[in-house]
Amino acid sequence: MKTLEELYPGCGYDTVIRDIKINSRDCGPGDLFVCIRGASADRHDFIPDAVSRGASALVTARRVDCGVPAIVVEDPNRELSEVAKRLFDHPERELKLFAVTGTNGKTTVAQMISQIAGEERCGRLGTNGLACASFSEEIRNTSPDADRLYRYFRRIRETGCRWLCMEASSEALSAGRLQGLVFDTVIFTNITRDHLNTHKTVENYVAAKLKLLELTGPESTAVLNTDDAWFPLVKKTARCRTVTYGTAPEADLRLTDHTLCGFSGSRFVWEWQGAVYEGFCPLPGRFNLYNLTAAGAALLQAGMTPEEVLAGAARIRPVPGRAECLDLGQPFDIVLDYAHTPDALSKILGLAAEVKTARRAAGIPCRILTVTGSAGGRDRGKRPEMGRVVLEESDLVFFTMDDPRFERVEDIIDDLLDKTERTNYRRIPDRGEAVAAAFREAGPGDIVLLAGRGRDTHMAIGDRYVPMPEYDLVLAGLERLRTKR
Repeated sequence: MKTLEELYPGCGYDTVIRDIKINSRDCGPGDLFVCIRGASADRHDFIPDAVSRGASALVTARRVDCGVPAIVVEDPNRELSEVAKRLFDHPERELKLFAVTGTNGKTTVAQMISQIAGEERCGRLGTNGLACASFSEEIRNTSPDADRLYRYFRRIRETGCRWLCMEASSEALSAGRLQGLVFDTVIFTNITRDHLNTHKTVENYVAAKLKLLELTGPESTAVLNTDDAWFPLVKKTARCRTVTYGTAPEADLRLTDHTLCGFSGSRFVWEWQGAVYEGFCPLPGRFNLYNLTAAGAALLQAGMTPEEVLAGAARIRPVPGRAECLDLGQPFDIVLDYAHTPDALSKILGLAAEVKTARRAAGIPCRILTVTGSAGGRDRGKRPEMGRVVLEESDLVFFTMDDPRFERVEDIIDDLLDKTERTNYRRIPDRGEAVAAAFREAGPGDIVLLAGRGRDTHMAIGDRYVPMPEYDLVLAGLERLRTKR
């Protein structure tokens, strides 16, 4: 809490400011309403609403007559992070900041870094919320705007954490939400096609990801994936020290071998600085070992020893909704995963295929049954490839709804089927019905993959977010199976 005079010396106002808001509907007494300009809205248009709700002062780009103090600045968008830093006493200076970007793996890598380093030392911020050893809570965006970001930084620091690992989405980087930060470590997982509804072209999408490298300084480190197709460009763009990981011989932290232990995890071998290390990760699949190797490279360059990293890796807890295998007494496997791109689907289905091969080799019947869809109002161009991947790598697919928004589910399914002649699918627009149908079809030893939603709790239908927890659909589907409904 500060006065406006403390935030803007010389303004002459002793108005008390308790928080910063950029959404007029969130405003209340003690709030400073910053009139940023977005792609589709200019917050200056909402000044009357903010004031009517109790906003105590404004930051604007022009003089306004609104009955409360208004500080005029050249660029409110840039000013947002600067005034947030001042209000919350520069918490970013008290934290070692890690940022993870990439098409897939951001949430898992952030959680791995936090858990391996110790959640009493390292908090995390992203898709699965704001968390550390002291608390865990949901947040509105993967990468929040500065009005909330610096408040989160302060809260994490007050728990005693000195490190924070956050996800950096392409939308946030493109919109400049993270401007003003200097990260100690930035991590790139991979870059494949996604979010073209926002970025329009793959080149724009890649350029948005590369903006993370602009938020580094001379003492920063970029952790890069040697096996990613965009690695040469990312490395060329980096203006700070780089540490690499992957399977390539030149990788600084090299993944040289791994053994899948079903859905319970994987054993692996690393090479680091001429030495060989063996370890175990409780998360299954080669893609999770890539995530672990990214996290390991970040923590090794931050000063942890290989022994500390391996001990932490063995204690990792599964990320809810990420290759999460549910044991609810059913005779088949149920796997929840957020996969919603061709690359992510291929990886999770590749894991299922490894398990299927091992089971069949042991004489256990096994099929892969996949329930999936594609979000409406998003990149339509990726849908045919998603459909191709899931049909080729599954024995049977149940195409259904996944945040249709203003599109017809049937039209989305048509897009998913646009470039395939395969017929190993069923069309069941209602997701609850699709889940129940997959469970009825599944036999002992089979794998039912519910892709696209993970642990999501709401479905975007039209302009509403309808409560529809994926986990509840699982419970309902199993109950219908038990009662033969």
